[in-house]
Amino acid sequence: MEAFLEIMILDTDGYSVSVADLGIVILVLLGGGVFSWLAHLALSAIADRSRADSVQGAIIHALDGPIRWAILVLALWVSWQQITHKELTEALSSGIFLATQLPFLMWFGARLTDNWTAIWAKRASATEGTFDDQLVPVVRTLLRLLIVILGLLLILQNLGYQVGTLVAGLGIGGAAIALASKDTIANLFGSIVIFVDRPFQVGDWVEIGAQEGTVEEVGLRVTRIRTFANSLITVPNSALTTTSINNWSKMQKRRIKLTLGVTYDATPEQLEQAVAALRDVLEGDARVSQDFMLINFTNFGASSLEIFVYAFTLTTRWDEYMQVRQDLLLEFMRRFQALGLSFAFPSQSVYIESLPPGFPEAMMRETPR
Repeated sequence: MEAFLEIMILDTDGYSVSVADLGIVILVLLGGGVFSWLAHLALSAIADRSRADSVQGAIIHALDGPIRWAILVLALWVSWQQITHKELTEALSSGIFLATQLPFLMWFGARLTDNWTAIWAKRASATEGTFDDQLVPVVRTLLRLLIVILGLLLILQNLGYQVGTLVAGLGIGGAAIALASKDTIANLFGSIVIFVDRPFQVGDWVEIGAQEGTVEEVGLRVTRIRTFANSLITVPNSALTTTSINNWSKMQKRRIKLTLGVTYDATPEQLEQAVAALRDVLEGDARVSQDFMLINFTNFGASSLEIFVYAFTLTTRWDEYMQVRQDLLLEFMRRFQALGLSFAFPSQSVYIESLPPGFPEAMMRETPR
């Protein structure tokens, strides 16, 4: 039996594989697969007993995939050391082995970040404010970026590269990078301004320059706005620092502003009654703010006597505001009809002072025959 185990399958410079070595490699690989499977079963059992929205549940779900693959890679390393006949402890403590395990640690960190921020986003959606809602994606992006940068630096260091020299080199080229990425840096500072000054939040109805809609997402580089036509507009955050932002969601009241035109056959007494009637309608409606309103006869228009109406509704919701406005306008019409007044429309009267000689007699008639 010993002679069979000592039979050489491969014998080259630096590598000699016997039947015994091949058997050990197969056992190690099978053992790695079994341990990986057992780790999956154990983590699944723990996850079933943990709440998905808990910190423990987030850690267990994030650990499942990376630890299974880390065990398989460890099994490959042990098998390779058996073939090369090198010291296992020395190999497992080498920088190359650590460099092969660090990607799984990065993977775990990225999955854990996603799980934790998903829990945060769920809890943030239950709160009244939206500041935490717009902060979640930014924190997620920053953490994932930090994990990738630190992971790559550690991998390069374990592979034998001088990370300090690399960082210094990046510092020397920082000016060139800054010039090449000045728009990105400007957008980053724009996002900082948004989070500090908080001119709007996710879900607010805003008007930014010529763009108008509801804020859907605030990122590190851009802000996405869903228009009322259901299209999606992407606005660079740098533009938000130089453009006026009109946040309609911050309205405390909603304005009603209109001019009612009355025909010129109305008497001064009727106009006074009309103004009093309009004021009575507004003061009698509980949906209209009583803090400030203006109802006045203001102008002799080109084709009408103009009455100016200026007031505010207590509601700021668009649908409720439109219903209040409709009810008020209909009541205005009823009051004008009761007073015998008519709404004017654009018209012109032509007066002829004299007619040229030889004009038809029919032109003198006031009404056609």
